[in-house]
Amino acid sequence: MSVEEKVGQLFMPVVYGSRADGAHGENQARFGVGTPAQIVRKYHPGGVILFPWAGNVSGAEQIVKLTAGLQKASTVPLIIGADQENGLVSRLAPLVTEVPGSMAIGATRRPADARTAARVTGEELRALGIDLDFAPVADVNVNPANPVIGSRSYGSDPARVATMVGAAIEGFHDAGVGSAAKHFPGHGDTKVDSHSGLPVIQHSRSQWERIDAPPFRAAVEHGVDIVMSAHVVMPKLDPSGDPATLSKPILTGLLREKLGYDGVVSTDALDMQGVREKYGDAEVAVRAVLAGVDLLLMPPDFRKAYGAVLDAVKSGRISRARLDQSVTRLLAMKAARGVLDGSAAGEGEAGDVLRSKDHRTAAQGIADRSVTVVKGARGLPLKGDVLVTGPAAKRLAGMLDGASAAATGDTPTSAQIAGARSAAAKADTVVVTTEDAGPAQSRLVSAMAATGKKVVVVSMGAPYELARLRGYDVALAVYSRGEPSLKAAAKALSGDLKAKGVLPVRLRG
Repeated sequence: MSVEEKVGQLFMPVVYGSRADGAHGENQARFGVGTPAQIVRKYHPGGVILFPWAGNVSGAEQIVKLTAGLQKASTVPLIIGADQENGLVSRLAPLVTEVPGSMAIGATRRPADARTAARVTGEELRALGIDLDFAPVADVNVNPANPVIGSRSYGSDPARVATMVGAAIEGFHDAGVGSAAKHFPGHGDTKVDSHSGLPVIQHSRSQWERIDAPPFRAAVEHGVDIVMSAHVVMPKLDPSGDPATLSKPILTGLLREKLGYDGVVSTDALDMQGVREKYGDAEVAVRAVLAGVDLLLMPPDFRKAYGAVLDAVKSGRISRARLDQSVTRLLAMKAARGVLDGSAAGEGEAGDVLRSKDHRTAAQGIADRSVTVVKGARGLPLKGDVLVTGPAAKRLAGMLDGASAAATGDTPTSAQIAGARSAAAKADTVVVTTEDAGPAQSRLVSAMAATGKKVVVVSMGAPYELARLRGYDVALAVYSRGEPSLKAAAKALSGDLKAKGVLPVRLRG
């Protein structure tokens, strides 16, 4: 490959449009050419990542044609990636099986469920022509106020998270797709979202080794294909003030030398504010490579980033040997996943694989095993007239025989709360669905408690909210508002399921 082609291999951009040969104005503006196929032919990227907001995801057949067209246009086969963690981050919904997210899996305490969930998702990605899932999340969520990880994590116990991460990587590999452990060196103890700011985590080296490192060590031991960096500052690991994505002491010193990882290191998305605050988009790309990164994900100004890296190579700031090191790692990853010989993805009929009966049954089993009684087990099953309110009221009520609904939005208005209170007069029990409850959902729970009726909270997000809410008699955690999780909640409420899930995080308060 030429130097220009090698530099292209370091990039995984977003391309716009639903067809490889379909022109799109954003492509012209960002890349100087109109179609995804032209981008691939011009810049030789190592891969592309698909997103609904980029127009890449409208149907199974469309995705298969898009991925096949992109591969046809590329001289070196592409890694085609997706961000399908399941749960909160599900970029391919509703095309793929709705699998419970990581915290629900953590509640089952069954590594086999982590492996099954990854295998199911991996098989469906593979059928679409997608070679890599940017999962699993390896962050240990020890901060209840974490605004960006939360239920995306398997939990707060480093050893259990590590076990789940290892099992998930095995599941992806069972399906023949690559996996990416994220977000190194750990994003579980922050109150700032790195999409919009730059988090600072004050973990000492010993705290990092005890809390954050175990899941990444497990990922390395299980042959993870990519480790994704975090746009977080850990000043006690690197006093420079640079985010981990740009930190050689963290990416090379800790990840490569301490943990012994020699696979592909990817940035988190370079369009996130956390990595853009200190340096411009061109310099960020160069510094990331110098820190130890091999794959530059989603640069906001592709031409500027590509040109900066190319100039740095030509000037010697990035040595040819350093460039070859990254290209070799990327090619080795592609070979390991069958990308180079064309056996990686797109085999079989997507229609026979996506949302298959076996996959839906597996997902429901995980959801059933995740249901956790946090309070008031003796208050189950429900008896008498039941009113369901909150964001998922209509869906959950439809799964409970004879239940009525007083639906609200995610942020219940005063009028909706008043309506729910009026409807509660005719009920024996009020079930309130909540998700990461803020002030409005908290007022709804308090208003239902004030009616004197038995109040049951069904928590659909990270269960930390249950420590803040007041006045309820029974609480279930199901960790998701997805269909399998709500069905599992309905089974537990009606007595058709004995809830056996265990809280994967500690609740304070």
